[in-house]
Amino acid sequence: MPFFRELFLTHSVTQSIVLLTMVVFLGLWAGEHLRIKKFSFGVTWILFIGIAISSFGVTIDENVSSFAKNLGLILFIYSIGLQVGPSFSPFDKSGLRLNLLALAIVILGCITTIVLHFLTGIDMSTMAGIMSGAVMNTPSLGAVQQTASDLLGFVSPNIAMGYALAYPLSIVGLILSFEIIRFCCRVNLTKEDEKLRQEHVSDDDPICVDIRLSIPEAITLEQLHKLCPVSNMLVSRVTHQDGKDELVDTTTMLYPNDVVRIVSDKRHEKDLQVLGEITHYGFRGKERSNHLISRRIVVTRTECNGKRLSTFDVRHRYHATITRINRAGVELLATPDFVLQLGDRIMVVGDRDDVRHVADIFGNELKRLDLPNLMPIFFGIFLGVLVGSLPIAIPGMNISFKFGLAGGALIVALLIGRFGPYYNMVTFATTSANMMLRQVGLTLFLAAVGLSVGDGFIPTIANGGYMWIIYGFAITMIPLIIVGFLAYKGMRINYFKVIGLLTGAMTGAPALGYAQSLSNHNDQASVIYATVYPLTMFLRVMAGQLLVVLFCA
Repeated sequence: MPFFRELFLTHSVTQSIVLLTMVVFLGLWAGEHLRIKKFSFGVTWILFIGIAISSFGVTIDENVSSFAKNLGLILFIYSIGLQVGPSFSPFDKSGLRLNLLALAIVILGCITTIVLHFLTGIDMSTMAGIMSGAVMNTPSLGAVQQTASDLLGFVSPNIAMGYALAYPLSIVGLILSFEIIRFCCRVNLTKEDEKLRQEHVSDDDPICVDIRLSIPEAITLEQLHKLCPVSNMLVSRVTHQDGKDELVDTTTMLYPNDVVRIVSDKRHEKDLQVLGEITHYGFRGKERSNHLISRRIVVTRTECNGKRLSTFDVRHRYHATITRINRAGVELLATPDFVLQLGDRIMVVGDRDDVRHVADIFGNELKRLDLPNLMPIFFGIFLGVLVGSLPIAIPGMNISFKFGLAGGALIVALLIGRFGPYYNMVTFATTSANMMLRQVGLTLFLAAVGLSVGDGFIPTIANGGYMWIIYGFAITMIPLIIVGFLAYKGMRINYFKVIGLLTGAMTGAPALGYAQSLSNHNDQASVIYATVYPLTMFLRVMAGQLLVVLFCA
């Protein structure tokens, strides 16, 4: 008995490790096995089990708990920012409208929270915790707790309790919003899928066309560009009338009826037809030539990170052509000023020996990508803590605002992930390594939070805390219904894109599986989710902190 008392009840480093790992294990087990049909609360079970255990008086040392929460939160939020950073461009042409709608959802959620604060008299720190649960955003919870601690000198357990009470119905509310829009607007999923298929691809997407030249006489590549002045037109090869394939460079002569292969943007498809008739459209699965091959080469040499394609002069030095680049599943045009990142997959065309030489230049050693790059992780976390701790004066108020550990880590991670390669910083990490870091941080944070708030959980519910569930449900539903109907009926956005937007704006990974199940024949829900997720995550982390600063100071 003394052994178990010391191991589970007496505060020590050993006891903290035992309880944290036990709560994480039980929570992960529950997430795997306790389901309602296909639905599960996933890792959030860790929080619920931590609360249940601590409600019996089993807790860990306060200092250890604070360290575990902060470290876990930083690892979680930093790994998210580092992964989405390379594609973080929320205000580009394609993502601007969707991100503005996501911003509207965040703002409406904050307005609903403020209204409930004045109607109910509940302090804003608790309401911010309820809002964090209502939007399924764990980093926001951590940011609210830290801001409340900096501003008020203590962390109210009601913040985490509000999160825990609002979270379960937030998932239900998100899924329910899908069905309400679908029912009220009489959405036919089959027709929506057909409409999606008929939509044109993005003008920025790379296309490949074979064109039979209708020129009166032999010309050079330079003269061909003058006939069709498309700035990002890449001529990769030519097939002469005798059937011989040849890579094109400045010395190649092009003759009437030769077939040239050109890679460019979708927007220039009609412009390219001034050169002749398009005989084939799209990237071929197999090459026609016996001596020319196409091969995907992975950039694995750190010396190539952050370098422009023109630096390597592949066409003239190795008589090979780089036509396009795949980054995180997105096909990009291989322009001379394109900046490479570790992990990019480049398409190279040329003779076997030439392509082999190009592969040696860029590395193409997949095992090297398995080694984690720890330096940018720890350096970025260090910078994130500094940025998050900097006081920012608020005009007209005697207090200063801080981004906090979560906000600082997210900002630095996004910046490093987006611009790091331009300064020769290696930011690539395999998906499995990133997910491991993220999940370790999240589970550690949830376990520490759960074990620190359970003492007053039952009394809080008994004394009116059950109403927090209703308030959280209102914060979830009101923005989703308003923006959902506006997007589908008012702006005529495809239904699958709308549910992806709603899921991303709520950072609702637990409901993403349901959204994907509705769109069996396309991946638009996931694509739009990824489009709005980075900016929304940043806004969610900032929103909770701002509410606490503005209404609790």
